[in-house]
Amino acid sequence: MRRATVQRKTKETDIAVRLALEGRGKTSVKTGLAFLDHMLTLLGTHGVFDLTLRCKGDLDVDLHHTNEDIGLALGQAFDQAMGSRKGIRRFGAAYVPMEEALARVVLDFSGRPRLVVRDARSAAVAKRPPASHGAYQWGDAEHFLESLARGARLTIHVDILSGSDFHHTCEAVFKALGRALGEASRLDPRVKGVPSSKGRL
Repeated sequence: MRRATVQRKTKETDIAVRLALEGRGKTSVKTGLAFLDHMLTLLGTHGVFDLTLRCKGDLDVDLHHTNEDIGLALGQAFDQAMGSRKGIRRFGAAYVPMEEALARVVLDFSGRPRLVVRDARSAAVAKRPPASHGAYQWGDAEHFLESLARGARLTIHVDILSGSDFHHTCEAVFKALGRALGEASRLDPRVKGVPSSKGRL
């Protein structure tokens, strides 16, 4: 079983993550940010990971440190759980609809952290005021994804193809992210060593 335990403690946050790549989709997430808890539960469920995550952060300041550090710690857990990355599929992709929303996530455990987000919705939808769910805004979701990419040494491309409801759009993105992570981190018995023509990632 490829597992990881990550402890990240700073003056701003105290985070504990347990991750099993070959899981059953069992999740238990408590971050102090209910919307992020929901999104991470979707990620674990649809990636079929077992994920336990706890965070105590300086939410009296704002959600910035908590949101960023959770992304970093979860990314580090993926990086740790895969070890040398030998035998993994490396690439993953998923389309996920959520009512009127549709998202595509394509990723690569390349060792090169990068986040690219494209909004392919109509100009009328894309130019609406910044969407949010309570205090959590789309910019926070992007910041989380960027932190995850850094922690996991992962390239992530997110395309928002449709969606007028913030909650539905985020759900589509995080479900697609979970499915793509599940595919990319899976072992392929045909792959010997690291999946790169260079011999390393």
